[in-house]
Amino acid sequence: MAPSGTRPSRAAHGVDPRHAAGARAEALAATILEAGGLAIVERNFRCRTGEIDIIARDGDTLVFVEVRLRRRGDYGGAAASIDARKQRKLLAAAAYYLSRFARPPACRFDAVLLDALDPRRVEWLRDAISASR
Repeated sequence: MAPSGTRPSRAAHGVDPRHAAGARAEALAATILEAGGLAIVERNFRCRTGEIDIIARDGDTLVFVEVRLRRRGDYGGAAASIDARKQRKLLAAAAYYLSRFARPPACRFDAVLLDALDPRRVEWLRDAISASR
């Protein structure tokens, strides 16, 4: 057991609690995206330039989705956590993913914002990030 006021280590429980909450947030986001008509293509795409939480299809459009969970609003909530640095990493990871295609499809960048792990408190922002930034 961890001393009072400290977080339990990964070794103590096998899973970092923040990563477990993030995985639950991504699963909830995927469910909401599917209910909205998107087809999930890939989850947790990683490359040397960054990570994309969810890649989905909306008709002929490829959608790169950033999922953000914030339980406290001290620093501006979930939307504020997608800063310019994070956007650059997302754009670079998406460019790497698209380099696989002879003719890359149309694409957009969405964000699914959660201020709790509650399906009633989810905000889905379409075209949340512009590739021209």
